[in-house]
Amino acid sequence: MTKIKICGLNRPCDIDYVNEAGPDYAGFVLNFPQSHRSLTPAAAAALRKRLAPGIRAVGVFVDQPAEALAAAAEAVGLDVVQLHGHEDEAYIAELRRMTPLAIWKAFKIRAAADLDAAAQSSADEVLLDSGCGTGARFDWSLAEGFDRPFLLAGGLTPESIPAAIDAMHPALVDISSGVETDRVKDRDKIIAAVRAAREA
Repeated sequence: MTKIKICGLNRPCDIDYVNEAGPDYAGFVLNFPQSHRSLTPAAAAALRKRLAPGIRAVGVFVDQPAEALAAAAEAVGLDVVQLHGHEDEAYIAELRRMTPLAIWKAFKIRAAADLDAAAQSSADEVLLDSGCGTGARFDWSLAEGFDRPFLLAGGLTPESIPAAIDAMHPALVDISSGVETDRVKDRDKIIAAVRAAREA
């Protein structure tokens, strides 16, 4: 069964929505002021405490110093760290020395070479995406023959999740803007997205 992550949570009511819907993972964007979804570690920790048992917390980071990332992950109480910047293999190795948490690495897919980098990554999981929070889909045909389990993001909505799972067979679908209305999380869309993933 394909798992689902609801990302970009930043309000107490967002946590209430995901607790009701029951996704596998909940995502928090940390220390990235370019995103309207960004949180400080203290704010994310307060939301993390509201999260229902059984929903794992993922912190999304963009080009953060490894030491600062590890400290934030511990402060929030994360289960997974997700890297969305230019973090390379040396960075991942450095981060592994600082935290025992699972590491996910996002790759912006524009050409076959991007898939080669994803296939060779030492991250625990790789996320194939169109870009950081763009809400757009990449050309899925580029991933034909990709022989590593992967997570899928980019342009997903509750309505498109079944087709995405059928076409791509991802281990997990990761959705953020697709469950928003006017740039804030929408309860009904979150519930519909989780239901779509469960029924696909």
